Amino acid sequence: MPGMLEGKVAVITGGSTGIGLATAICFAAEGAKVFVTGRRAAELAKAVAEIGPNGTGIQANSSSPADLDQLYERIRLEAGRIDVLFANAGGGSMLPLGSITEEQYEDTFGRNVKGTLFTVQKALPLLADGASVILTGSTAASSGTPAFSVYAASKAAIRAFARNWILDLQGRRIRINVLSPGPTRTPGLVGLAGSDAAQQQGLLDHMAAQVPLGRVGEPAEVAKAALFLASDHASFITGSELFVDGGAAQI
Repeated sequence: MPGMLEGKVAVITGGSTGIGLATAICFAAEGAKVFVTGRRAAELAKAVAEIGPNGTGIQANSSSPADLDQLYERIRLEAGRIDVLFANAGGGSMLPLGSITEEQYEDTFGRNVKGTLFTVQKALPLLADGASVILTGSTAASSGTPAFSVYAASKAAIRAFARNWILDLQGRRIRINVLSPGPTRTPGLVGLAGSDAAQQQGLLDHMAAQVPLGRVGEPAEVAKAALFLASDHASFITGSELFVDGGAAQI
């Protein structure tokens, strides 16, 4: 039986680890030709090996317009179009008000806001009419977290992008939705606690205690939600925010 994305061309930024990698594996298993980006060559090569023959890795920094130009030129030559774009690359760090630096602000907004904006805008000539665009949001944009205000604000901007872009692109039937994970066991999340394994587990345990389902999520669970938004099963869904958070942002 054909997969849910059989014959589709998908692009996933930040696809070398965590949610991006889990989604790339999922999309490829469902028949898509998947292009993934990452900033680190070694991690990207390892990810492509996990994705399998349907995966192609392109080293790129999504906050660099020049890198995005090179990314889309290669996709134009190798695939000719994009049916699914998952603007997933991003990240952030924790600093409380009073300690926030210009460097932290520029890094976070560069990766999450500038990177998402130009990832989508520069893809427009390749996006097929009726394509699905998925933006990575966060429950942090909907609830307060100590020392996380800059990251939360950057993810609130993602939600605003989706609401406005569906109007800009309505003539092309391009669907744009936000996928907002809650606490998810990714290298990016555990890395907020540093390199000590006990501190990392302590962070996960603390977050799990605040989730109604009593645990943190796994990248593969978020990937399944991304698959739904990418597929024809979500053909009448646009401008929405889908929370994959175990109920964390709903209480």
